[in-house]
Amino acid sequence: GLVIDGRTLNVIFQGGLEKTFLALTKHCRSVLCCRSTPLQKSMVVKLVRRQLKVMTLSIGDGANDVSMIQAADVGIGISGQEGMQAVMASDFAISRFKHLKKLLLVHGHWCYARLAKMVIYFFYKNVSYVNLLFWYQFFCGFSGTTMIDYWQMIFFNLFFTSMPPILFGILDRDVSAETLLGLPELYKNGQ
Repeated sequence: GLVIDGRTLNVIFQGGLEKTFLALTKHCRSVLCCRSTPLQKSMVVKLVRRQLKVMTLSIGDGANDVSMIQAADVGIGISGQEGMQAVMASDFAISRFKHLKKLLLVHGHWCYARLAKMVIYFFYKNVSYVNLLFWYQFFCGFSGTTMIDYWQMIFFNLFFTSMPPILFGILDRDVSAETLLGLPELYKNGQ
């Protein structure tokens, strides 16, 4: 592991040692930045995003973490004694740090799987509707007449094709929470 303080981060950013710093951090299992300013925190996140071209996750619990949370791809705010500023600026909020594992491994997997299936569903719905309109134009001699009344189309999209995604989004769980917590490697399968 590597522990680095705010003074050393100042030397790194002002001295142009960012690439050397990243080369060193690649060999570490964990990097801990302590006694750093909010600007330094966000600069570290931006450096990792820009140079390593990876997705970043920032976790914070106070107002000093807001810039870091906003600089990351995914920001998680922990509500607690330091106020609600980090929670207000974050994408997700948890009450304790121990809930992070369940947020990432369980809810992250379920959300990823649901979104992937929803994209396929919406492509199928739209392709089937456009295909129907295409073949109808052959039937009516490309006159431009409408096949479906405007109100019927609104109700079709509102009632018939919105209920399956809503029910699917609420009820679908491909793997149980216990299995996902027990086997963290399942998160990578969806990708």
